[in-house]
Amino acid sequence: MNKIFFFTLSMCIALIQNASACTGITLKAKDNATVVARTMDWSGAEMNNLYTIVPRGHNHQSLLPDGTMNGLSFVSLYGYAGISVDQPEFVVDGTNEAGLSAALFYFPNYGKYQEYNEKSKDISLADFQVVSWILSRFSTIDQVKAAINDVRIINIDPSASTVHWRITEPNGRQVVLEIVDGRPNFYENEIGVLTNSPGFPWHMTNLNNYVNLHPGTAGPTPFGPITLRAFGSGSGLRGLPGDFTPPSRFVRAAFLKTFALEQNTGEKSVEQAFHILNNVDVPSGVQFAVGKSPTDMPAATQWTVATDLKNMTIYYHTMYNRTIRSIDMKTIDFATIGFQYHPLDIEKQQTIFSVKID
Repeated sequence: MNKIFFFTLSMCIALIQNASACTGITLKAKDNATVVARTMDWSGAEMNNLYTIVPRGHNHQSLLPDGTMNGLSFVSLYGYAGISVDQPEFVVDGTNEAGLSAALFYFPNYGKYQEYNEKSKDISLADFQVVSWILSRFSTIDQVKAAINDVRIINIDPSASTVHWRITEPNGRQVVLEIVDGRPNFYENEIGVLTNSPGFPWHMTNLNNYVNLHPGTAGPTPFGPITLRAFGSGSGLRGLPGDFTPPSRFVRAAFLKTFALEQNTGEKSVEQAFHILNNVDVPSGVQFAVGKSPTDMPAATQWTVATDLKNMTIYYHTMYNRTIRSIDMKTIDFATIGFQYHPLDIEKQQTIFSVKID
């Protein structure tokens, strides 16, 4: 691999991992469709956002810290589609033809991979290629769990932070994979929410701090000689955190998705997922001191994706164009299609339709 290219690539990965914040939710429809959705938030600069189609039989090779593509080699047993950043090989959210979904989320300061050892380079797997490894090789969570100790997950850039992963089956079972002190840990994710640091068990414990929250309107409450009354509807959730830290986004997403009305179909749940995730969109500028933002992007939430695992359709919109676009995986012949990738936006401009007035 070209050394200049590798240096640029490793710098991009380090920047992504040091400026990224994402929120994921999972919804279940009345027709038993499972919808996994998430934001990709990065405020430092515009990423090279792509969608990638990978056929069966595609050869993968993991990148190593020395800049070579001499790490773990694996072949796709399953075709898959997903969204990648910077390079088409770095799929950070995708689904394979068996319906298994995998996604990467930033996890700074709390995770720790095994140290890279050149003697183990043939089983070394870059963290940004774990999603591709999962989607290309497995159809169930248990298969992933059985194989995780056969690989050594590493940083491409040892100075970069770590990530963690969300893995979901079409039936709705979901786990979070976190590597701490070199050991992989799988957590069943029944709440269906994931953000960033601290670790997943901490976030679940932290939900207990909001035991007083509930849907609907609070009160009226007798208060000595007077009665306290809410100013408006929805006051039962007064105290729901509104900032953009990972703990606050986790709590906000957990309550909003838990109390959202169950939809009839996967497609309707996709629409609902986009509405819920609007509540954790990160506007440009809020992550920096006044006047210190390095970019004038439309938003720090660069794209949002929702995937219907029953109907095998990926939906997304971007910071440039919030018109929802879809990829119908049922129309893809993964046995014959070639490896390919394309930008999420053909034109970086919002689609606007004029209303005709007679």
